[in-house]
Amino acid sequence: MTDLYYSDYLELDKILNSQNPKSSLQTDELLFIVIHQTYELWFKQVIHEIDIVREIFASEKVNDNAGEMSIAVHKLKRVVKIFEVLVQQVSILETMTSMDFLEFRNLLQPSSGFQSLQFRIIEAKLGLKMEERYKSEYYKNIRQGGFNVGDYESITNVEKEATLKELIVKWAERTPFFDESLWKEYQSLYPIENGIQKFWSDYKQIYKNSLSNAEQKQLEMLEKVFYQDGSGDFSMNAMRAVLFIMMYRNLPIFHLPFDLLTTLIDIDELLSQWRYRHMLMTRRMIGMRVGTGGTSGAGYLEGALRQHYIFKELNEVTTFLIERSKLPELPNAVKEKMSFNTK
Repeated sequence: MTDLYYSDYLELDKILNSQNPKSSLQTDELLFIVIHQTYELWFKQVIHEIDIVREIFASEKVNDNAGEMSIAVHKLKRVVKIFEVLVQQVSILETMTSMDFLEFRNLLQPSSGFQSLQFRIIEAKLGLKMEERYKSEYYKNIRQGGFNVGDYESITNVEKEATLKELIVKWAERTPFFDESLWKEYQSLYPIENGIQKFWSDYKQIYKNSLSNAEQKQLEMLEKVFYQDGSGDFSMNAMRAVLFIMMYRNLPIFHLPFDLLTTLIDIDELLSQWRYRHMLMTRRMIGMRVGTGGTSGAGYLEGALRQHYIFKELNEVTTFLIERSKLPELPNAVKEKMSFNTK
């Protein structure tokens, strides 16, 4: 058996010979290629991590205090670290000036970063829907500067799969803490509002009492989100579960679920940071010119920055938090249900 050699294991011959600039070697095109190839390698790893987490949450039961939840949070935190690297990597590309870029820019047309299949798959697997994308018509046809037939079909097929967001919603909806049998001993703090579970009746009054005169309009949103329709892709029950986890996050059994929710928010924020840095860099490089693929360039990136939030409902929940000192005391049956010793 031949000893394994470093360059053979990493197949460096393939990797290091895959940079083929279209311009002369005196330009910064090599840097441009290396940066984007590095992005694609990290995108491949992100897809791998997201698929593992999706597989975990595709189960009918995810034990919040078992190994699966821990693995899922760990994988998503790795995605966070990767995106932190991707944001910082923009700084390296910005060492190339706009005139340096113009030396080879026209040779790239009509290719564009818009055509990154892996990045579009990441967005789709996380839960960004086609109809929610900025200028969705860019994605819905095969055109010069857009996707080829194979990539378009790949994105379409991924969008038919269960997204991480959808799986998280189903997980939240399965939260068992509001079974009425668990709340028989609960002592209501206020008169129970007709037709509303005792805890949520009290919570509404506590939240109302916490609002200033200028914040009274929040009551309408509270009613819609937690007592009627939910928010966005999150049902009422899913939003209730998320709020409950965030309010009682100090309970040991909620440490991992809370970590999960905040990590999803981190991913959304880092994607926004990456889009923001990309938009600023594009303005710096080409001003108001159109992108090489035919989009509006910085204008398109600014629109995507404003619109492409995936887990915006989770951020919204902080609007409805109350002071920790005002949290209702949970009945023993609920505490036992949330105990690590629950069978």
